[in-house]
Amino acid sequence: MTAPADGNSPIEVLLVEDDPGDVLMTQEAFEEHKLRNRLNVVSDGAEALAYLRREGQYADAQLPDLILLDLNLPRRDGREVLEEIKKDEQLCRIPVVVLTTSQADEDILRSYQLHANAYVTKPVDFDQFIAVVRQIDEFFVSVVKLPPRG
Repeated sequence: MTAPADGNSPIEVLLVEDDPGDVLMTQEAFEEHKLRNRLNVVSDGAEALAYLRREGQYADAQLPDLILLDLNLPRRDGREVLEEIKKDEQLCRIPVVVLTTSQADEDILRSYQLHANAYVTKPVDFDQFIAVVRQIDEFFVSVVKLPPRG
């Protein structure tokens, strides 16, 4: 088993996001702040599960240390993806941050019922979005001890 980040080592981040603009902003946030973490992107829920299960084109994918998950996704909704992740013995230890535009109480409650590690509403403003991504990164890389990679 390989250990995840020790505060100095980069971590693997999987972004599950179907909005190209939000993908671009997240990539820019990683680049602008010189985040060394590796950002992998999939654009729908079915693709996310294939990536995490290392199926098809993702057979050689490395399991992420952190998942940033949008809720409103094509093919498989983010809530379904979260539920699948958290009931899978191999995947359930991976922290999942729901990063979405929804501020609905029912989405927040359901995400935590499904064992999301955090729920963050995406800011519309670019600078605020950058700050949020940076705070998520700092928390999960510098503060939190992540479990070893399986």
